[in-house]
Parts: sequence; structure tokens; C-alpha cells
Amino acid sequence: MAMNRDFVGREYPSAEPYEVTRGKIREFAEAIQDPNPMYTDTDTARDAGYPDVIAPPTFPTILGMEGARQAIVDPELRLDFSMVVHSDQSFSYSRPLHAGDVLTSLTRISEIKALAGNEMLTLETEITTPDREHVVTAVNKLVVRGGAENDEERGGGE
Repeated sequence: MAMNRDFVGREYPSAEPYEVTRGKIREFAEAIQDPNPMYTDTDTARDAGYPDVIAPPTFPTILGMEGARQAIVDPELRLDFSMVVHSDQSFSYSRPLHAGDVLTSLTRISEIKALAGNEMLTLETEITTPDREHVVTAVNKLVVRGGAENDEERGGGE
């Protein structure tokens, strides 16, 4: 069954602010095996003009996961997670994330479309400070393999 197109525009706010810490940045950098000293050495980051260590460019994935999870588990969306593959991810920064940031996120379903017998779900996460300063927008695209085939066969595809 095709995903529920009425979900386009639905928003999922973070439950509470997320504090970016040196430890979380270090753990993330280790997990992606990136030894850049800007992620672990305060002096290196400060010498480069940052207030503290900065996070790797893909770190905002962590903040987008909460909103994505809220959408994915909603049975009314009709997303078969067993058929999901990750398609694409991008980030548009106003500035790097750094240790000491306190951030909120708002994830929005921006698009659901049929594509070659599959369905694509696009989630956009706006990450801001509590004062609403934009820091980064993360875009995550998921493909539901075969999700549109049955709908298209019934004449309901796009």
C-alpha cells in the first residue's frame, strides 16, 4: 500500500533541546573513523577561530533521527520499514556545530512521491538554537522498495 500523501507537511519537533558535547563529538568522529583534530582538540579548533571543537559535517544526522523515528513508526503513514533503503542525505549549514551548542530540531515530511515502482520519502530537519538562529538543515531521503507498485497497478500512482 502506498504511503499516505496527507503526511506531506507534517512536522515532528524535538522533545527537548540537544546539548552538543565534546564527548558526543569525539564518539561520533571515532564511529565514522575521522581523525580530524578539529573534532577532538580544543586548541586546534580555537586556533582555527572556533569557540570549541566542531562536529563532523554529518553529525546533525543524530538530531534528525528523533523526528524521522516519530514519522516512521506512525502507522497512518503506512511506511513498510522492512523495505526501506537510504537514498540520499545532504546538509546546508549556516555555521558549524560546536561543543557547547544547545539545539532544537523540527523534522518535516517535505515530499512523498512514486518513482519507478518505488516510493521516496523526503524528511527535512531544521536545526536551530533556542533563539531560532538557523544552524543547519539536514535532508534525508528514504526509498521504500516496491512501495508504489501495487498502488500504480490499481491506477493510484503518480
